[in-house]
Amino acid sequence: MHKILFMNSMILGTLISISSYSWLSMWMGLEINLLSIIPLFTNNKNVFSSESALKYFITQAMASLILLMAILLLLLTNEFINPLMNSSLKVILDSALMTKLGAAPFHFWFPEVIEGLSWTNSFILLTWQKIAPMMLLMNNKINSKFILTTIIASLLISTISGVNQVSMRKILAYSSINHIAWMLSTLMISLSTWTFYFIIYSIINSNIIFMLNYTKTFFINQMNNILTKNKIIKFTFLSNFLSLGGLPPFLGFMPKWLVINWMVMNQFSILALILIIFTLIMTFIYTRLIISSITLNSTEMLLETKTFNNTPMIFMNALSLSGLVFCTLLFNLM
Repeated sequence: MHKILFMNSMILGTLISISSYSWLSMWMGLEINLLSIIPLFTNNKNVFSSESALKYFITQAMASLILLMAILLLLLTNEFINPLMNSSLKVILDSALMTKLGAAPFHFWFPEVIEGLSWTNSFILLTWQKIAPMMLLMNNKINSKFILTTIIASLLISTISGVNQVSMRKILAYSSINHIAWMLSTLMISLSTWTFYFIIYSIINSNIIFMLNYTKTFFINQMNNILTKNKIIKFTFLSNFLSLGGLPPFLGFMPKWLVINWMVMNQFSILALILIIFTLIMTFIYTRLIISSITLNSTEMLLETKTFNNTPMIFMNALSLSGLVFCTLLFNLM
């Protein structure tokens, strides 16, 4: 019962943040969200969850303190009196929001926190917790040099750190940092593009996390023998990783296509090229995982395993795999 209360409070905190007109109200919404999610992270069945909740709380509290300091100083200083200090304070404010978001080089807490969480809490951290900081960054006047530096740092760190990971939660965390780079690029476009990207990213993540939670899979070596009795479901599940990497003809290609199209039209071709190259490296990480699961180490178990017959999950997988066709038809009709 208490989890329903804290879940509602967490959602309310995010809604307060994104619908506020003043910075202090936005900060208050972030704090409500933070205080609500800490009890959700703690789990009696998992000894590491308390450690993760404490790490998350300390990091987010520090970011909130810096954010509040920057907001108060911005309110006290006049832009016409000291414009240099004003721009510096805006960078500090953006840095605090990037820390809350988990974007590199402010990502130090993100993989460590997610490693101790259950799959349900990991999903909340990977998706819902990104909404408020992203919207606050959009409300702020964007410093293009700072945003570009963060985008490139997120791409570099996510690909370099993701290559030698064996934990599925850490792979998804570094994948999330890679997607944060794309989402920060959409901040320079429009709110509607970011919303479209975020919804599709959440759908693909929900497919992957639901299946990993269902099969109690936490590491790469456990991927080999999941769903061996049902080859079609296993293939469609693993195809979600290709969709997460943004390969056509999967749904994950659609938002990346929109972002690349806008960047080329607005003379951001070099940034688009950098995004594509580093995303290809992330796709290599996914492909290596898929190939090893399907061919190299796959074995059939002699004991009967429980069959998978979850209709909503099969529907979500089908949507993720064939969604690009429907999106393309929809845009052509529009």
